[in-house]
Amino acid sequence: MYPIRTAGLFAARSFAALLLAACLAPAASASATDSEAVYQFSPVNQHNVQITASYWNPIIDYVSQASGVTLRLKLGRTSADTTSFVLAQEVDFAFTNHLFAPERARMGWRVLARRTGAAVRSQIVTLAGSAVRDLKDLADADVAFPGPEATVAYQVSHAELQRRGIPVHVVFGGNMDGAFAQLISGKARAVGANSQLTASFINRHRTPLRVLWQSAPFNDLALMVSPRVPAATAEAVARAFTAMADDPRGRRVLADAAALVKTAPFSFVPADESDYESYREFYGHVPAERR
Repeated sequence: MYPIRTAGLFAARSFAALLLAACLAPAASASATDSEAVYQFSPVNQHNVQITASYWNPIIDYVSQASGVTLRLKLGRTSADTTSFVLAQEVDFAFTNHLFAPERARMGWRVLARRTGAAVRSQIVTLAGSAVRDLKDLADADVAFPGPEATVAYQVSHAELQRRGIPVHVVFGGNMDGAFAQLISGKARAVGANSQLTASFINRHRTPLRVLWQSAPFNDLALMVSPRVPAATAEAVARAFTAMADDPRGRRVLADAAALVKTAPFSFVPADESDYESYREFYGHVPAERR
């Protein structure tokens, strides 16, 4: 059995955080035929709501001005909540890797771009000073993950534990920061993570970690567009994202975003479905009930 629970520390949010999330998640997009149309943009919550909003709002403000297409950030409290907006067709653009499973690929979302930088790997990590030295030491222990929708950080790492026959008690932290907090507090013995966010956490908190296992590489999250968005609108948004690094103001926005979460400088580059074949390969080898 693989029991699952949600970390109580992150199930309850402060009033301010809930208010921020509500403000960022309006009910629906304006009609795409309206000259004043507003298109909802939902990026996966890789950090808490405040950091995620601070990372993305300057980027989408820049893209809105550069493209002439008004984007509005729509975030849920957790990454699973945000993905639920996408699945309910309440948003128009997403920055995600949650749409490559066969049943979701049929929704028709299209890849437009991705961030530059090294590919990410699924990891299972623990504190550098932990007595845990091997995955088998995690048997029947609490292991924290961002949430059930986290493809690289949860689905890939958890599938590896299942493949090895190592039962763990799954704890969802709501996002990667929440999962790491469970580890730091001693409530979890290890964390399922992605290598990019592991490095960000180490840089931000100066907390050394030990990698117990890591996967083959996956490309970073994709900028994706709903099939209902007009092609000209989608291409205008894609061009604005990929041209950011060519404009001094765009470069400053990108640099500020990288500095906020202490990752390497990045830009956006054109991408297509072929860049995400590793995700389809994973889903092709792992039954849905084991993800």
